[in-house]
Amino acid sequence: MDQRTLAYINLFAVLGTLPELCRISPEAQAYIRNQNVSVGFTVKGGPAGTLFFEHGSCRMEEGVDNCMVKIPVASCEKFNAIIDGKATPIPVKGFTKIGFLTGAFTKLTDLLTRYLRPSEDDLKDDRFFDTSTRLMFHLIVGAVAQIANEDPVGQVSASYIVDGKIRVAIAGGPAAYLQAKNHVLTPVYEDTDDYFSVMEFCDMRLARALFDGKVNAVTCVGTGQVRMGGMISQIDNVNRILDRVSMYLA
Repeated sequence: MDQRTLAYINLFAVLGTLPELCRISPEAQAYIRNQNVSVGFTVKGGPAGTLFFEHGSCRMEEGVDNCMVKIPVASCEKFNAIIDGKATPIPVKGFTKIGFLTGAFTKLTDLLTRYLRPSEDDLKDDRFFDTSTRLMFHLIVGAVAQIANEDPVGQVSASYIVDGKIRVAIAGGPAAYLQAKNHVLTPVYEDTDDYFSVMEFCDMRLARALFDGKVNAVTCVGTGQVRMGGMISQIDNVNRILDRVSMYLA
């Protein structure tokens, strides 16, 4: 596992799921309802990105030029330790916003962790199950892009992906696509009809079982529970990248 790739996943896929959490969770929205603050992370030798929290909503952008709170991190390994809760982030800008980091921001990340690492009892609640699965979908799409772009093995698979949109969806649930251009993948969290290839799971229950490794993907393709179409070479190489996601997110 490449620590630099993991840092990109942690920033743009894991923390990058916070905007979706704030979009679909009333509890998350309540934490930032009266907030207007931006938090930027810049990792030496790795990624840089800023989360903007604006009165109940959240968005992420690359770079830290416009952040109110700036948190430099000395290495990718240190940043990964911060995300694992094994190190403490120390800002160099925005000290008046420390209360946001220790309050609302910590509550958001704790809530996200609960949804992304749920207990069996949590998943028995239908509403929790739906939110958790949607967030897992968002995370996995983002992680595929980061592995394709940063992981040495993932880059080999990405080198065979031609330009075009790869649609990924759950029937009756969320949809997104990976925009491939010059062998770089960009995740776009909205549906599209203008795609070169598609991978669609038949329902949320099946998608969850696949995400949790409880069913075999190849078998599901054979039974029609996972539909693939269009330019199969795109899907084949995305699947190769997808195989590495569980290693990074374990």
